[in-house]
Amino acid sequence: MYRPELDPVADSVAWSAAVAGLPILTLFVLLGLFRVRAWVAAWGSLTVALLVAGLAYAMPADQAVLVAGQGAAFAVFPLAWTFVTAIWIYRMTVVTGSFDVLGRSFTRVSADRRVQALVIAFCFGSLLEGLAGQGTPVAITTVMLLALGFRPMSAAVVALAANTVPAAFGPLGLPITTLARVTDLPAGELGAIAGRQVPVVAVFVPLLLVWLVDRRHGLRQTWHIAVVCGLTFGLAQYLTSNYLAMALADIVAALVSAVAVAVVARRWPPRYRPAGTTTGTSPTRGPVSGPPTPRAPARGRSAAGTSGAATAVLATPALPDGRDSRADVWRAYAPYATIVAIFGLSQVPAVAELLNRVTVTFHWPGLALVTTSGAPSTVPLFRLNWLSSTGTLLVLAGLVTMALLRVRPGTAVRAYRDTLVELRWAILTVCGLLALAFVMNASGQTTTLGTWMAGAGGFFAVLSPVLGWLGVALTGSDTSSNSLFGALQARAAERAGLDPVLMAAANASGGVVGKMISLQNLTIAAGAVGLHGREGDLFRRTFGWSLVLIAAMALLVGLQATPVLSWMVR
Repeated sequence: MYRPELDPVADSVAWSAAVAGLPILTLFVLLGLFRVRAWVAAWGSLTVALLVAGLAYAMPADQAVLVAGQGAAFAVFPLAWTFVTAIWIYRMTVVTGSFDVLGRSFTRVSADRRVQALVIAFCFGSLLEGLAGQGTPVAITTVMLLALGFRPMSAAVVALAANTVPAAFGPLGLPITTLARVTDLPAGELGAIAGRQVPVVAVFVPLLLVWLVDRRHGLRQTWHIAVVCGLTFGLAQYLTSNYLAMALADIVAALVSAVAVAVVARRWPPRYRPAGTTTGTSPTRGPVSGPPTPRAPARGRSAAGTSGAATAVLATPALPDGRDSRADVWRAYAPYATIVAIFGLSQVPAVAELLNRVTVTFHWPGLALVTTSGAPSTVPLFRLNWLSSTGTLLVLAGLVTMALLRVRPGTAVRAYRDTLVELRWAILTVCGLLALAFVMNASGQTTTLGTWMAGAGGFFAVLSPVLGWLGVALTGSDTSSNSLFGALQARAAERAGLDPVLMAAANASGGVVGKMISLQNLTIAAGAVGLHGREGDLFRRTFGWSLVLIAAMALLVGLQATPVLSWMVR
């Protein structure tokens, strides 16, 4: 029976934390500095974590290897099962031509790519996060942006940046309910406090997206739409999480914000630069916006292993008659409407209970672990939710899509096979990353890091969101981060004389801005648009913004713990 220690190095939490942080440091250095492939960074960091577990924490080698295997298994099911299936559905829409129709349809809302980025990456992505999560929003919105003419790198960066603020409440409040379970704090109060933190950041994320798409020109010409997008999303998220139902916060906010953007974009469209201004797409700095005249894209296969992504400024041009038939437009939207409908139906209590009847929870063979306090560890428990898994529900959506788009079974099977082959390195990366997270958690490395940060006393109010940010950057999930650090946040708050609910909620709120640098999300985004091996480039383009946002969140939470902004959390 392995029981981790908090201070195995020189009986010092500080020295132990320095050693425990080596795997994370290795991950960031390999990915951001040496620009190695993502799977090399993940498995290299796992090797360091195993060495630290064995040499510093005296974890038996068999236990370390077993828990790493459990993490890799979790990466396959449900994570890889989810994002591979999501991209498979996209492939079928490409084969049938429905994706081109979808692109033309979005240009009727607005021919401006900056507005399209807000509607697709931020609003629709938030809806998917609120319903499904687990990489689905990044996988789907990235390829949707690609179909509208975004270059692969820009599409991936925009999708990653957009997949931040909905993470605290999606899917369907799971991160908050998980946080409540590990802290024994009321879920309603935790959701309400998170709903007074995350919406503040939500106001600024659309402005960031506009900047990423078109830099200063985007801000100058589209700021009013971005402000409306952020304000309506943040307000709806706040009101829903505090006064309606926390689980619906992202869904309501996404729908309200999408409607607001569509109305404002129609009534007060962006102002463009004078005719003759250079228009194009910078391969390093992303797309540059220009007059809303559609330009023919470079034809060829795009995204998820279909080489030669389109590089047009705007979406695919309309058919010769200028419009698609209503039936074609309906079929183009049908796969995504099916996804929303299936996931919404799966949350009906009676249906959820039926789906969960075949769920199997078992103890991972050979693992014998307890926590630092001696209580039985929950790490060895493995849950196989065959029917209620996000990936399984997406398979059902894919089968419906096959029927709606009239895709032959042989074509669908070949599309899934090609998707698996194309994403093999992404799957290997996620396996290494989750194995790393499980080893650090089971050996006590993550607990040591959290305990060291908790020793900051009153300053812990500023560090609390950073701990959540670190947890999501490592695991790729706000739910997992809350599982890792939620209880620690509450205990540290009590020792420091801070509000446990505020600090626990800060873990979820700080975690949202770690999504854009999570190697799991980076890998999914890169795989979706055929940028295998370019995860390091994505990391460098998102890391600075992630630091800016976590600094802002840390300042906000720190002030909420003082009389300056305490009125926000009363």
